[in-house]
Amino acid sequence: MGIVKISEQMHENLRLTSGALSRSINAQAEHWLRVGMLAELNPNLAYAEICQLLIQAEQQSVSELLAAVPARAA
Repeated sequence: MGIVKISEQMHENLRLTSGALSRSINAQAEHWLRVGMLAELNPNLAYAEICQLLIQAEQQSVSELLAAVPARAA
C-alpha cells in the first residue's frame, strides 16, 4: 500500500461522493482509479460498459474463490 498525494479539492470531492454512495473515501478513490484506468485503456467504452466489466471481473473473482474452497462433508 502506498500514499498518493491529491489536492484538497479532489479530497473534498472524494469525501462528498463517498458519503453519497456509502463508500469509504479510500474505496471511492480506488473506484475512480479503476474506472479511469479502464477508460484510458478502452477509450471506446462508455461508463456503463466499464462498470459492467468491473462487475464481471468481481463475479469471476468470487467464482474462482468459491471453487478453491474445499467442499464440506454434510
